[in-house]
Amino acid sequence: MPKLCKAGQQLREQIDDAFPDRDRRSDGWVASAQHKTHSPKSDHNPNEAGVVRALDVDSNLNSDKSAIYDFADQLRILARTDKRISYIIFNGKIASWRKNYKWRLYRGLNPHKSHVHVSFTAKGDRDSSMFEIPILTGEPLNATSEKSSGKLGKKLFSRRNSNLLSGRLGCNCNCKCSVSSKPTSTIEMA
Repeated sequence: MPKLCKAGQQLREQIDDAFPDRDRRSDGWVASAQHKTHSPKSDHNPNEAGVVRALDVDSNLNSDKSAIYDFADQLRILARTDKRISYIIFNGKIASWRKNYKWRLYRGLNPHKSHVHVSFTAKGDRDSSMFEIPILTGEPLNATSEKSSGKLGKKLFSRRNSNLLSGRLGCNCNCKCSVSSKPTSTIEMA
């Protein structure tokens, strides 16, 4: 029986906690038989130990359509120091160690416009520590000072350091987002 790596489980749980009413139609982690045939090297395929090192997150997190861009960009920045993240694909762009996690054109068949694809390294198989991503935690990225943490909820990223259009960070309603007790499903990849 395949299982999602611990880092993938942790990231999915944090996303569900931050966005309990989000759309999950394009979510997935384990490859379908068709996906296995067409993409035998995909991280959605279980490895020898039965571990899947990929997670897809639907691009519709909430009514603010820019939230997914913020999420993808914040995850990309975190990946520079978090060695559990191998690469991220979203909206026709990919970020990986190859260019120090800068966005570049993705030339694969699926441009990943309906979801963000996250692939994990072997370290993610056993490391289920929290992902320090502001849009999910409300905390500053990479231990930003207390003085600058008041900028959460505002646009922190500029076009100078990101070529993926971004909107605001975090929740628009200035609330403390509640934790969902809803279980997440194991949707197969198409």
